[in-house]
Amino acid sequence: MNKHYRVYWPAALALLAAGAACAADLEMGVPLQAPEAAARQATDGSEAGREVMEPEYVRALSAVEAGRNDSNPVWSAAGSMIAFERSRGDKREIVIARTDGTQLHKIYFQISAADEKESKEKQFFMPGFVEEPSYNTGVSWARDSKRVAFMSNGGEGNYDVYSQMLGGSAQRLTDHKEKDGLAQWSPVADQLVFVSGRTGKGDAYLLDPVTRAVTQLTRGDKPYLYPRWSPDGKKIVMIYGSTENHEVYVMDDPKKPAESLRALTRWPYDDLRPAWSPDGRKIAFYTNYNAAGDPKVWSLAVVAADGSDGVSGEALAQKIVATDVVPDVEQGPAWMADGHALVYVKDEKLEYNPIYMVDLASRKSVQLRTGTKMNHDVACGPNGLIAFRAQVDQWDQIFIAKLKNK
Repeated sequence: MNKHYRVYWPAALALLAAGAACAADLEMGVPLQAPEAAARQATDGSEAGREVMEPEYVRALSAVEAGRNDSNPVWSAAGSMIAFERSRGDKREIVIARTDGTQLHKIYFQISAADEKESKEKQFFMPGFVEEPSYNTGVSWARDSKRVAFMSNGGEGNYDVYSQMLGGSAQRLTDHKEKDGLAQWSPVADQLVFVSGRTGKGDAYLLDPVTRAVTQLTRGDKPYLYPRWSPDGKKIVMIYGSTENHEVYVMDDPKKPAESLRALTRWPYDDLRPAWSPDGRKIAFYTNYNAAGDPKVWSLAVVAADGSDGVSGEALAQKIVATDVVPDVEQGPAWMADGHALVYVKDEKLEYNPIYMVDLASRKSVQLRTGTKMNHDVACGPNGLIAFRAQVDQWDQIFIAKLKNK
């Protein structure tokens, strides 16, 4: 298995910055290719044997700037705002912007001297001397799109879950000596699911942001990671395992966690980052199952959420919808809003990892001509908008693409 995609609990919570820059990237200052010019190059809708789709437009979300890396865009429920992470050196902040690039808020939480004095992690605090860079990551929007949850070390070295009203100040929701993070807000209720290392491994918990009450959902001898609510807020999908073999699990009723937890996959392959379809009937995930048996080659699978497609063997292998995929262990598979297609990055080094869209009915993949290179972090929003990360002169920037209406 490619070590870049191994999911260890400490690494999953630390969420280190994105990988090394590619040797050949977009040149700084060169505008994206205009759709008209691109169309003249491929008037038959194909290119080197590939089907190609022209977006209505592709543009950088904000002015391209050297010295910073932007990543992991997350859409608000209505699609009018995007939250993403911005790194400058060792510091990582969260930026919230409109789709036209207007910056609305910036979150960079630094624990106060008073809080630090009470912390069990350190015995003293000297502002400006021992203060460490704050690392803020893992954004999740509340259903009202007025708050976000995120994880932060606050500059003290330990990660907890925080909440912040747009334009307000951060509120600490967890306070534990072990790492807490990977939180997601329920789409229908004022509660979060998150992962904590407080049991020594990694387990899923429910969190009431008002009372700070925490309820343990899983009790495993291996980590449970990346829990995600179903669209109706009634179920939770997550992965369970370690090193090179993770399985997908579904919890059908968080009120009866042990009784309702079931395996959606059970085979010797590594399955990562499950994501619900918009209607909640299917789950997409990455797997290193492939016909060649190469553990470094990844595929994209889509299965029925109720388990009726089978959980192993040939039945599960038949649910592969795309191959040679670059897994995105931060964002997960990106569903189009209508649920009929998934957008993914293809592992094509010579093409600098282009973006594709696969139609689930036909399983036909079409390349999106974005004019960008080294693409990652694809996130689909309403109205045919797609946000993603691409490299410009070795710096990661957020781009927006809009698909043409059919």
